Amino acid sequence: MTITHFTLSRFTIISLLVIVLCACGEKKEGLGRYGMMDENTPDYAALTFMQSIYEGKNISKAIELSSDSMARMLKRYRTNRNVQRYIVNLRYDTVTITPQGGNGVGRSEFSESAKVTLFFSGMYGDDKVEDLRTVNMIREDGQWKVDRIAPDHFM
Repeated sequence: MTITHFTLSRFTIISLLVIVLCACGEKKEGLGRYGMMDENTPDYAALTFMQSIYEGKNISKAIELSSDSMARMLKRYRTNRNVQRYIVNLRYDTVTITPQGGNGVGRSEFSESAKVTLFFSGMYGDDKVEDLRTVNMIREDGQWKVDRIAPDHFM
């Protein structure tokens, strides 16, 4: 009886340790409205690109998500602030970026290019700034890459 009790308590302790250690892992925050955006979509790549420019410490992630021509431009400007100012032409201190729905490519797994409209809302100094940017995406080696960024002509 003591062997069974010893085995059961040992199993319980090991189970609790496994649960505690698994819970300690860093949770990656998802993108999209409910944090459930699919990683293989052009929207996800465009949103990750912009978040790396506005929230990242440097532009290395943005360069990874760029076409060759966009990567050359990003490297030329070197810092997040310069990229915000000269390439995106929107500066923020704090910003929330959301993809606009309704302009999806239907079945993006078969397309080679896409246009993603992103809505920017945030603060720059004491001013609230809201704007749209259209991000032209291309697929290179199965990955969505940012090729061009265009302002919205109607805002």
